[in-house]
Amino acid sequence: MANEKLTKNERREQAREQARLARETEKKREKRNRLFLQGGVVLGVLVILAIVGLVLAQTLKPAGPGPENMASGAVTFGADLKVVETPALQPDESREAPNLSWDELPIDVTVYVDYMCPACGAFEQTYGTMLENYIGSGDITLSVFPLNFLDATSMGTKYSTRAANLVSCVVEQQPDSAFALHNRLLSANVQPSEGTSALTDDQLVEQAELAGATADTELRQCVKDQRFGDFISGNTKKATETGLWGLVEGARLLDASGQNLQPEGEPQRLISTPTVIVNGEQWSSGRDGDLESYILKVKAALEGNGADTAPPAGADAPAETE
Repeated sequence: MANEKLTKNERREQAREQARLARETEKKREKRNRLFLQGGVVLGVLVILAIVGLVLAQTLKPAGPGPENMASGAVTFGADLKVVETPALQPDESREAPNLSWDELPIDVTVYVDYMCPACGAFEQTYGTMLENYIGSGDITLSVFPLNFLDATSMGTKYSTRAANLVSCVVEQQPDSAFALHNRLLSANVQPSEGTSALTDDQLVEQAELAGATADTELRQCVKDQRFGDFISGNTKKATETGLWGLVEGARLLDASGQNLQPEGEPQRLISTPTVIVNGEQWSSGRDGDLESYILKVKAALEGNGADTAPPAGADAPAETE
């Protein structure tokens, strides 16, 4: 036999070599198994991350081009300051005023606002608490149309869009905080002056928190993406180009002079903010006096206690301006 011809030392070396080869084979097998295990773990992690990503994408994906609860373009606050729920505006749908009865309570008050507009701030600071009380009691509903036509006054930061987008995000995600946020953004301590860079996104989120919202990932992402920026631009385009919706048939708005009415039979376009509509007719402080007194006259007329004291409509008077 071949082994019988080997010396003792040669047989010892042969055994050592065989042992070495066996150890190398075992090391290769262990390494191969370890790589398979690591590959399986990595694959498993990737699958989990993909599932988490899909869930987050579905969670953060907006229900439509517009936010939920703003199908008309506005957020409407009803009794107890609750947001009136609506589905999101879809790509093939146009903004339409909801069907309202102006022959009974609650009175419909609609306000077109730009969160950079100083006159909007003054209006809110004058009438915000009064409106809150009447909304809470169920005597009126308040619809707020956020606009962005003053974007150019915030040093390139497009604050009007970003603030209106924040409101829209909160209306969709955390509607119970929407009214307080609207009020805060127009308060004297928060509303920025025209010609400034205004609040940053982080500062806007902070205002949402102070209004009672939770600054979670979904809200922060909605703000960062300006998810409803195009929706807000659509509000502005419709109001300023094709005219306001939800007016009484034949109602006319004040023109740019603030002294005359817009031409009869033509679209009644938004000229300035705040523009305030009460039961389908424009209210102007110069023409119609104090807003609370005006609302009480409308309320009395609806209740049959003062039909002759119903507020005038259509007279020439100065308008509120931005």
